[in-house]
Amino acid sequence: MSKMARFDTLYQEMLTRILTEGTKEMSERTGHETTAIPGLHFSIDIEKEGFPLLTLRKIPIPMFVAEQIWFIAGLRKPADFLRDYTKIWDGFTNPNDVVTVAYGYRWRKHFGRDQLKLLIDLLKKEPSSRHGVIVTWDPASDGLSLFKKKNVPCPYSFTVNIIGGRLHLHNIVRSNDMYLGFPADVAGFALLQTILAQKLGVRVGVYSHSISNAHLYDNQYDAVKELISRKDEHAPINVTLPKNAFDRAEKKDTTLVDEIVADIQGQYTPQPPITGVKVIL
Repeated sequence: MSKMARFDTLYQEMLTRILTEGTKEMSERTGHETTAIPGLHFSIDIEKEGFPLLTLRKIPIPMFVAEQIWFIAGLRKPADFLRDYTKIWDGFTNPNDVVTVAYGYRWRKHFGRDQLKLLIDLLKKEPSSRHGVIVTWDPASDGLSLFKKKNVPCPYSFTVNIIGGRLHLHNIVRSNDMYLGFPADVAGFALLQTILAQKLGVRVGVYSHSISNAHLYDNQYDAVKELISRKDEHAPINVTLPKNAFDRAEKKDTTLVDEIVADIQGQYTPQPPITGVKVIL
């Protein structure tokens, strides 16, 4: 007998918990009410339970695939191919069309070291290392300011471990819009995990996601209730990467985006989108 995909079930449980246990407060920055809970966490074994792509509503696959390839390439201008697939970062650019806190740029260039390269080198030589930490947050400029900035990293650090011949990734997130942002963040970082596993010649393992402030906005409540009411029977999605995905991403090979998208879309039969929910920045 078919059953709901594991990630869909976990997601409904998280949304239900926020609505039933969350605290309603007004956000000074946005002027909108939020319902939030602290310290939300989930884990999913990608190898055993499937790739965590939401099927209860349609998620644009090119968006998160192109975004991760853009990150791996260390870029920070959406004009570098990202805008061909999604305009998600256009609201965060400066007058020079630069995303100053672009995650991949922070991973590869901003702190004076290439964190992703060093991570791969470390885990090749010492697979049991527990030092595989990548940091996006810059304490010299991010947060701790009354100056209202919408362009501050949300996923701000992640840790990679190889345990039992499988690569596990733990993503640490300061703030997640659980309706619009969360599903894309999970799929994107799970894809990064899969690409890193291939690069290091190990199997993909557990994806973990910890959120300091997990919230819903007041204009999302009806859509969230609709999502919670949906039932779905979707086969697990298993991402099969083209060879040398990491190396091709570094070279800004956009055909890689198309190949990964085609692989996932061939397995993806989501329920209809829920329209009319505006993004609150």
